[in-house]
Amino acid sequence: MPANVKNALSAYGQSSIEQDVEHASPHKLICLLYEGAIKALFMAKMHMQNHEIGPKGLAISKAIAIIEEGLRNSLDAEKSGDIAANLDTLYDYMSRRLLEANFHNDVNALDEVQLLLSQLKESWESIDKTTEANKPAEEPPETGRQPLSYGRV
Repeated sequence: MPANVKNALSAYGQSSIEQDVEHASPHKLICLLYEGAIKALFMAKMHMQNHEIGPKGLAISKAIAIIEEGLRNSLDAEKSGDIAANLDTLYDYMSRRLLEANFHNDVNALDEVQLLLSQLKESWESIDKTTEANKPAEEPPETGRQPLSYGRV
């Protein structure tokens, strides 16, 4: 597993997903990173509303770490070109918005980033579903028998 993904998953801090991560495809790992960031923002919002400054800061920091160390570092500009550049810009924007949210207790900024992450996660998941749907069906194994014929013999 690449070091940058391990760092992001460490930031994610969910030992309960270790088995899923060990057997997950790179595509699934990105989905897990999105999910982790979304959950961290949910927790940050709850802590913000309860005026729990320390836990709020930790949750926002976790979301930023997932975005920066996982999602942003996983971009491949050589393979993805403009898409990677656009995502890099969007991830930078999200990180800055989360810093602002932390400093100003801005629930709307948390909601904005959480919505962006949710939309990206849904898009990423739909890519996987499209890929699976377009895979050719596997040929049945050869049995050495002639196929049955239902026409005239």
